[in-house]
Amino acid sequence: MNRIFFHAAAICVAFQAHAQTVIPAADIQIKTASLAAPIDKQARAKVYGYAADGTFKVLRAGSNDFVCIADDPKKEAINVSCYHADLEPFMERGRVLTKEGKNQKEIFDIREKEVKSGKLKMPKQPSTLYSFSGSTENYDGNTGEVKDGYLRYVVYIPFATAESTGLPLKPDVPGMPWIMDPGTHRAHIMINPAKK
Repeated sequence: MNRIFFHAAAICVAFQAHAQTVIPAADIQIKTASLAAPIDKQARAKVYGYAADGTFKVLRAGSNDFVCIADDPKKEAINVSCYHADLEPFMERGRVLTKEGKNQKEIFDIREKEVKSGKLKMPKQPSTLYSFSGSTENYDGNTGEVKDGYLRYVVYIPFATAESTGLPLKPDVPGMPWIMDPGTHRAHIMINPAKK
């Protein structure tokens, strides 16, 4: 009896997990992911997303200098991003290390070492990432639209510091640019506009 109950419970849990992970059609993922990019970059950006079986893959090859990442269907809320293609080696290395089970500190340390050794290339010029997020209830999975979304900006400037940029280490007011991870390969300007 206990074995039957356990088996039934396991099936129920598996069904619930499957039901919660609904993967939108590729065209919807592409549309939503592209919302993070500037309007003139959206139509031709390369887009990564998820196949029906959950595999992370290229959904659209793209033909400009932007790369977009679709929302992870296993995570709460909606979060997509787009970035300049020169950041792709850095981003791809992060994805590989994450898949290998490395934690955030390990990923940071490995990439720092690889960038300093020349194994991993970072852009020579400032390069921007755009992050667009929204709540699940404001997302329409049938159209790919997100109401009341929030767009923030990250400008990577490897090894920049507060002294070299004139930026503070934290914002004094909402929307004020500031520098994060200064002096490292991952140094970047954060711009978080004031929320409504």
